[in-house]
Amino acid sequence: MFYKKAHYREKTYQVWEEGYQPKLIQDEKMMIQKINYIHQNPVKRGYVDEVKHWRYSSARDYEGIEGLVKISSFHLS
Repeated sequence: MFYKKAHYREKTYQVWEEGYQPKLIQDEKMMIQKINYIHQNPVKRGYVDEVKHWRYSSARDYEGIEGLVKISSFHLS
């Protein structure tokens, strides 16, 4: 979690970092890149050694392991 900026006084913490803007997914290549980026985050942070080990990740579904939430999968190349 991030500390909220001084001008946001109603809560001490927030889940999302300020300043990020949505991006239009323009094609399949970009969608795959974004999915892989999200799947790799827990590995990069050192929480797990492999993406499929993060129990909250849809990467488990792509590995054939049932995840916590049912997803509509996108076929990764």
